[in-house]
Amino acid sequence: MADGTSIPLIGISAYCEQARWGVWEAQAMVLPRRYADRVSAAGGIPVLLPPVPDVEEALGQLDGLMLSGGGDIDPAHYGAQPAPQTGSVRNERDNAEFALFATALERRMPVLGICRGMQIINVARGGSLHQHLPAVVGDDSHAPLPGAFGSHPVRVTPGSRLAGILGRDEADVPTHHHQAVDRLGDGLTATAWTPDGTIEAFELDAGESPFALAIQWHPEAGDDLSLFRALVAAARDRSPAAAPA
Repeated sequence: MADGTSIPLIGISAYCEQARWGVWEAQAMVLPRRYADRVSAAGGIPVLLPPVPDVEEALGQLDGLMLSGGGDIDPAHYGAQPAPQTGSVRNERDNAEFALFATALERRMPVLGICRGMQIINVARGGSLHQHLPAVVGDDSHAPLPGAFGSHPVRVTPGSRLAGILGRDEADVPTHHHQAVDRLGDGLTATAWTPDGTIEAFELDAGESPFALAIQWHPEAGDDLSLFRALVAAARDRSPAAAPA
């Protein structure tokens, strides 16, 4: 491991929002607790990575990276104008997460993207996004409740890395997103879809990374630890010699 221990250190991208605790209200670095709890339950130590300049330099001390969910990416990153429904854009977070992903690839570090994290990877690879999925699929099934998770089925490619991790080719998964992959980025292979055809997972070519996959759903909101265990296992098995000094 990066620090000589037997427990992998997993960096998780965090973000800055107005928050309230006790008698205080101020800008705070935040992350829903579920992400850290799932990494810990899977055998890793979660390390929060705030959206500050040069945060990617911290990856030299870590063993794996998780790009978390959250607000929308600035459509300028994929050559589009903002749709009326696009919101909660945080440029500092966009910049930090693109830098984190690029550095993780350079270091051949295991990466798991969740929801927005999947979208960051797709855009980083030259892909684009549907800015408001209900306008594409005709319903709110991907985010049926405000402030809560819904559920929908996904179909997974048999024989894919994802199918091996989940141990099945079909699953009902927790969901809450209004954007999704439109044009798939370079080197990415779609490996899961909803019945309406929305891409729900992809994997990066193994030649570029030994472990880089992303899902559009929110596994941290469910009880299945398989994706977190796979990330922690890949981080544990990562050879220090594979990473640049």
